[in-house]
Amino acid sequence: MPPLPSFMPLLMPALQDRLVLLINHVVAREPVAAQRLQPLAGRGLVVHLARWPSLLPAAPDLILGVTAAGLFERLDAAPPGPGGLRVEIDASNPAKLALGALGGEAPTVSVQGDAAFAGEMHWLMDNLRWDIEDDLAGIVGPLAARQLAQFGRALRRSLSGMAQRFATTTSGGAA
Repeated sequence: MPPLPSFMPLLMPALQDRLVLLINHVVAREPVAAQRLQPLAGRGLVVHLARWPSLLPAAPDLILGVTAAGLFERLDAAPPGPGGLRVEIDASNPAKLALGALGGEAPTVSVQGDAAFAGEMHWLMDNLRWDIEDDLAGIVGPLAARQLAQFGRALRRSLSGMAQRFATTTSGGAA
């Protein structure tokens, strides 16, 4: 059986496509978000995981284009021309990054490129949230969705607390 890294070139585009579907789902639920993106149609956004550990399989850049509908599409290369944006996320500690995301923490980012595009992306990050409970309610019903969401929030708090205790212990902050 071949090692996992040999599957990565096949797996990553599929994972990125699913991520783009989720992003578009969240954007589409807020019509004002898509309206704000429509004037940016044709522009490209590159999301780069900076300082990704070399011990892990490579994480390719996520390259997105803004569509005329005000949604995103995954691209193989950044579109030519001005007005693009590059977002670098500090991924030197992927576990901390993932647990921080579970806890609602914003990652450390660096943004380069068009200021207007950056402003709209900042607005999206500040104002859009995935309402997973509402999505689950359409599948399992409102009561089960509420219970699953409560379990998810409790799990997130526990994992976030464990991550904070681990970070304190490993940084020497605990006595």
